Amino acid sequence: MSKLPLLAVGVLPPFLVERLRDTYDYHHIADEQGWTDALTTLAPQIRAIAATGESKVPRSLQDRLPNLQIISVFGVGYDGVDAVAAHARGIAVTHTPDVLTDDVADMAFALLLSTARAVVRADGFVRAGHWARGPHPFTRKVSGQRMGILGLGRIGAAIAKRAEGFGMSVAYTNRKPVPGSLYRYVADPVTLAAECDFFVVATNGGAATRGLVDAKVLAALGPDGILVNIGRGSVVDEPALIAALESRQIAGAGLDVFVDEPHVPAALLAMENVVLTPHMASGTTTTRHAMAALAYDNLAAHFAGHAVLTPVPTA
Repeated sequence: MSKLPLLAVGVLPPFLVERLRDTYDYHHIADEQGWTDALTTLAPQIRAIAATGESKVPRSLQDRLPNLQIISVFGVGYDGVDAVAAHARGIAVTHTPDVLTDDVADMAFALLLSTARAVVRADGFVRAGHWARGPHPFTRKVSGQRMGILGLGRIGAAIAKRAEGFGMSVAYTNRKPVPGSLYRYVADPVTLAAECDFFVVATNGGAATRGLVDAKVLAALGPDGILVNIGRGSVVDEPALIAALESRQIAGAGLDVFVDEPHVPAALLAMENVVLTPHMASGTTTTRHAMAALAYDNLAAHFAGHAVLTPVPTA
């Protein structure tokens, strides 16, 4: 029996690619620009796309595949996928929530602590031999401070739980209050920023949140405030952030995500009050294998005639 053709978009981890190749007739493109004449011939047979959280699967790519049934995303975020267009055609879109929640929440705190306590700068201070000439400058207290979270979903709630362990007070803003949440709800990001010491971005990307953390939010955060972003780079107005950091309008930032990944603005690379990581919040071996298993299992469930395990919201 011949294998069902599957199109992979973006860079999937080798252990997931290996499983997909074993089960499907595997084809790969980096993005829609890599479409080939051979794929045009094959397109009517393709029923599935495997993608990453950073992959671009717009309507135009979906339209090339008249019999597409499912888009399985390896990642919790799926803002590069036009899910509205997919759902309008009855195409299932799945992602991999929950299995990465703890790792991403852990990374939020790693960035928060590294930025506030100047861990990276202090490491360089010791390695360069400066300690012998005097102590390192004082840094910023974390325990007992105020945290504001933009997006109290699974990951935001896990970050809030960790903040409780540090004796921090927690407030959040969302499109609407989270039923049953014990944390204080604030109606908008500007107000939240004005009332916190650490502002953590944990919301999804996409048109609804693009540039949501703008110059007004950063000004409200103030000269002692620290921004942490483990959500999506597009949520933060990057030029406004650079300006706020350069002018010391805010104290610092810990960033795992950027607008034009993997390209990071040179201005950010030059700043000592910024900690930068390469979109690695979920990047532990255990979690990435669990994500791969769930992405694969969503495909398997669909083609076995069962409901997919973790569909993305339809509204």
